[in-house]
Amino acid sequence: MNANQTCIIIGASHAGAQLATSLRREGWAGRIVVIGEESVLPYHRPPLSKALLNGEKTADQLEIFKPSVYEKADIEFMLGTVVTAIDRSDKRVLLTNGESLHYDKLALCTGARVRCLSIPGADLGGVHYLRDLRDASSIQAEVREGARAVIVGGGYIGLETAASLSKLGMKVTVLEMMDRVLERVTAPPLSEYYTKLHSRHGVKILTNTQAQSLRGNGTVASVECNEGLSLPADLVIIGIGVIPNTGLAESSGLEVDNGIIVNEFACTSDPDIVAAGDCTFHPNNVLGYHLRLESVPNAMEQAKTAAASLCGKQKPYHSLPWFWSDQYNIKLQIAGFNKGYDRVEIMGNPDQDQFVAWYIQGDRLLAADCINSPKEFIQAKKLIASGASIAELNQV
Repeated sequence: MNANQTCIIIGASHAGAQLATSLRREGWAGRIVVIGEESVLPYHRPPLSKALLNGEKTADQLEIFKPSVYEKADIEFMLGTVVTAIDRSDKRVLLTNGESLHYDKLALCTGARVRCLSIPGADLGGVHYLRDLRDASSIQAEVREGARAVIVGGGYIGLETAASLSKLGMKVTVLEMMDRVLERVTAPPLSEYYTKLHSRHGVKILTNTQAQSLRGNGTVASVECNEGLSLPADLVIIGIGVIPNTGLAESSGLEVDNGIIVNEFACTSDPDIVAAGDCTFHPNNVLGYHLRLESVPNAMEQAKTAAASLCGKQKPYHSLPWFWSDQYNIKLQIAGFNKGYDRVEIMGNPDQDQFVAWYIQGDRLLAADCINSPKEFIQAKKLIASGASIAELNQV
């Protein structure tokens, strides 16, 4: 490898951290520079709504890799720095301070940003999103036992945050505009289970309920909803999804469609630029279609493929997607992607907080939601990746 070449990685994210370290392991001999908008080294984001928010972990326990790992690999960081544009013709990235940096190879690990709620009062004090350490710190500063928290959005982030705030003694209400929580990502039995779980811990879940405005004198005091419902609130957290950060790619002329388009080797439409993580739209031959994943395992594994590509090696990325969610003492592990299922089979007993929901299309297993069932989760990954049928499921 040419020791005079420079690889710039935009995004000090899960994907960015993994790509940088993997790049060195793959034999990259030149300079590696990671540019991140936050002022801290890459950290694990899933604990923000769980272990960090409820006080089980501190910020310094979230580092993806220790500083010594980057030092040993001679990886440079430019933190608190924003890239404003990519000049592909001159192979330079432009920064907010007017400077520019030359690259020979470029990696986009720009992740995603929160989807904002555009309603009156959304800019009041006490209204928060939860995406980074600063967000978590701001929320923690306003947590008080007995205070009222309203969470807008009944997805995983909303429910995880509800569990954390409930454990801290807050009175929590979750608003979900659809018929049930987790409606976009899971089957009715799982929605019913999580509704009951939160109810047991004192969290109130309101479905078919939409926040229409927030009211307060400088600081939020209530959430006004459809059908005249008004909820008092000392703290509001909005969790209605994320949007991939594709602006730099799009403005530089790269192909974009629900994410930065990459092939199985994490290569973009520019041979000198790769991309990895939440920002990419990529093929998966295990599933048989293209998709964009908001997933730590996806970010880390795709980053390894991207690093190999930058070093002239072809290591296709086609991993079975998997996810997890921790709420109270319940661990949900998800194997596969349930797109297109026509029925669900439950194995185990939801009333005992231990069961598996199998998603089936015809006679083929697509995915599994495993509640406090780690052994079954491991089996599920193997079965789904192998294209197993319902007959093989019955042998589990």
